Amino acid sequence: MAAQNPDKPTSPSPGDTAQPLVPEDTPDTPLPSPSAGTPSPDRRASPATASENTLAAYRTDWADFTRWCRRHDLDPLSSGPCPAPEIVTRYLASLAAGDDHTGKLSLAVSTIERRLSGLVWNYAQRGLELDRRDRQIASILADLRCHHARPPAQKTAISAGEILAMAATLPRDLRGLRDRAMLLLGYAGGLRRSEIVGLDRHRDDTPESRGWVEIFAEGVLLTFDTKSGLREVEVGRGSSDRSCPVHALEQWLHFAQIDSGPVFVATSRDGTRALGRRLNDRHVARLIKRTVLDAGIRSDLPEEERLALFSGQSLRTGLANFAAADERSLQTHLGHASVEVTRRYQRRRGRFRVNLTTAAGL
Repeated sequence: MAAQNPDKPTSPSPGDTAQPLVPEDTPDTPLPSPSAGTPSPDRRASPATASENTLAAYRTDWADFTRWCRRHDLDPLSSGPCPAPEIVTRYLASLAAGDDHTGKLSLAVSTIERRLSGLVWNYAQRGLELDRRDRQIASILADLRCHHARPPAQKTAISAGEILAMAATLPRDLRGLRDRAMLLLGYAGGLRRSEIVGLDRHRDDTPESRGWVEIFAEGVLLTFDTKSGLREVEVGRGSSDRSCPVHALEQWLHFAQIDSGPVFVATSRDGTRALGRRLNDRHVARLIKRTVLDAGIRSDLPEEERLALFSGQSLRTGLANFAAADERSLQTHLGHASVEVTRRYQRRRGRFRVNLTTAAGL
């Protein structure tokens, strides 16, 4: 019997087929041949589609705000003795304090600021202006940043061996090729979840693109369009096809026949056909958590605790902790503004590697 080509995806058996992490379409179409010449679907998404998650969050923000107003006998649209800025200021303070009556926990400053953005948008839809630079609002935000801020939750760093074990749990169908490419490229590139799913095949393929890819003999160049300008991330080829993020990306692009538009898109429900819908960043978080469980990582802990330890940040943290590179190279690769930010990611690296006390002769 001829040996199976490990690089060629196979149709999933019933035992290999994983549940889709996002709703993914239906037809049981076989994996397309690379030479079939079937035209690629239009993968250009509209701005309205790209912002739907944000708009849904803004609507939820308004619903929560109006419920709070009703409990406190306040009119959110009032211009009377308690105008909108004062009401919003009291609401933001309540978010920071939590609410024993309803059981709501205190929110982080970043979440409170996002809630405020939702309220600004909602007031604008009603023909009203809520100025976040208003003295009362600006004052409460400054106070929260000073006294209420807390460090972000620290996620566990994933090692190279663990990321390979996670990738090995994926099936060899088209969806498995995609998820393997996302894990390996995200790890080697030290990418954020939004950066992984925001990649396009070429520059300006879609309006909502975060960046694009260029493949060379030596590796892949990822270029991201950031607020401070273009940022380039070089991802070199690995020591073997099994561990190479560039090879994994090439396999996905080849078999999915992606010539333009989003790089990482949804697949059909049976995992054999690429669709035109860009994945959202929650897919990356769910993929990491699922493969951590399947690979048996930290199996000494209960499942709930294991899931809480890992997130999309585990990819960036893993690279920062385990890559044999100097801090300046890591800083550039991760796109950090300073080396101090990079050091916050390096919790697993040994402290006191350089002992200046003995170096000084003491």
